[in-house]
Amino acid sequence: MGQNILLELTIGLFIVLMVSSATASDEGDFVEVYTIAGWGDSGFPSPYGHYPRGPGYICMSLIFDTLVWKDDSGYVPALAEKWYVEGDDTYVFELRKNVTWNDGTKFSADDVVFTIDYTKDHPYMWASTEMVDSVEKVNDYLVKMHLSEPYAPFIDEVGNTLPILPKHVWENVDNPSNFVEDDALVGTGPYLLMDYDNVQGTYRYKAYEDYYLETPRVKEIRLVNVASETAPAALMQGDVDAASITQEMVELLEDDFVILSSAANGLQYKLMVNHQKEPMSSKEFRQALAYAIDREKLVDIAGRGYGQVGNQGQVPPYSSWYNPDVKAYEYDPEKAKLFLVEAEYAGQEVELLIDGSSVLDERFGELISKDLEDVGINVNLRSMDSKTIDSKVGEWDFDLALNSHGGALGDPNFLAKVNNGWQFNSDRYSDNQDLIDLLEEQVKEMDEDDRRDLVDQIQVIYAEDVPVIVLYYPEWFWAHDGEVEIYYTINGVANGIPIPINKMAFL
Repeated sequence: MGQNILLELTIGLFIVLMVSSATASDEGDFVEVYTIAGWGDSGFPSPYGHYPRGPGYICMSLIFDTLVWKDDSGYVPALAEKWYVEGDDTYVFELRKNVTWNDGTKFSADDVVFTIDYTKDHPYMWASTEMVDSVEKVNDYLVKMHLSEPYAPFIDEVGNTLPILPKHVWENVDNPSNFVEDDALVGTGPYLLMDYDNVQGTYRYKAYEDYYLETPRVKEIRLVNVASETAPAALMQGDVDAASITQEMVELLEDDFVILSSAANGLQYKLMVNHQKEPMSSKEFRQALAYAIDREKLVDIAGRGYGQVGNQGQVPPYSSWYNPDVKAYEYDPEKAKLFLVEAEYAGQEVELLIDGSSVLDERFGELISKDLEDVGINVNLRSMDSKTIDSKVGEWDFDLALNSHGGALGDPNFLAKVNNGWQFNSDRYSDNQDLIDLLEEQVKEMDEDDRRDLVDQIQVIYAEDVPVIVLYYPEWFWAHDGEVEIYYTINGVANGIPIPINKMAFL
């Protein structure tokens, strides 16, 4: 009997020690400050204030939540606990009941209904809601969205990407892009913005302790502007905890830091072509450009062998939607010369814009210029900042321009976006009505096999018409100190952002 009592006391003491140890470990597991080598100024981090590139969305997403989210394995509940489809065209969202906006106001279905209606009147750059015919509040925590017709990528593009707005803040805002007051940052996300310096390109966030999932483990996040060439020193000196690094830095850092590598990241380098202007408006001239550029050499020399040659059908080879039967445009300078002579374009002069702050852009620019000059095209290589290039491309004030962006992941409707939906990232090519019709048709097709046939046809037309030249799918590297397990989100943050900064990692 005495031995049993002693055993019970021993087990009880062990359990107490284990609980105490776990509690102490949990308390000590909080990270006071986590510093990320950021990307410079990405705009005011409200839904309508951030810049229309991935880093801007990441900055905003720390403050605002969506109905659905993704982590490293797939979709996870966010503001909606559950979601399902009724028929082909009605999406039902069961909302959480324990959510507050960071000003203390209760979140409800009214905010979701308002957001859909508001973004129909004031389109949000990352997520169109034009396919929603009506949105119905069934009760305070149940919403139905009735679509005008089936829309296959609805969960990815709207449920998983559209930030939900607080009705009590935005209902009287007529010009959302100019709304930069403190109230514009009232969100349901895990963080509050404490400081933003657009000159220095820095952000500082504080954990929202009443976050509905759990109090964030990381108490403060800082994004600081660090040049890529100084990122290794910043990591080794402890000035930052995580940073994007180039291929050359991997061996230097791999013994002391965790290296994240992803080839299937949706990133692509493209040569934007002004197909609204002669001679680039000629399909034959664009095809000559495609044959003239040695893309294998771009990967081997400029990309140091890390990456894959671009697919002119726009879908990366690592995607399940890839069609291997599209025209490849293997390097063939003699064929390029023949195209130019037959179309009477030999000796043409073009201007190529590159980002002067990017070492990779400079390498690409030099190699592409030499390839084009070897087939008789004179190239004026011009360096400028990326924002100026984006602006000039958006205004059709260019000939050729190097461009890089993410998004070539997940649902194949990214093909429609790179055709007509992302401004300076978009080809905006409308000369082929068959292509336009197929892009519109594939998004309505709910049968995956039938949709795959349409997507295959789209890739064939893209490759034939060459509205842009897809150069290279790079492998991307990040290094971090392991204090927080950052990761690449499956199919990218939101609808394809290939940055391993997902707010779920900080909880």
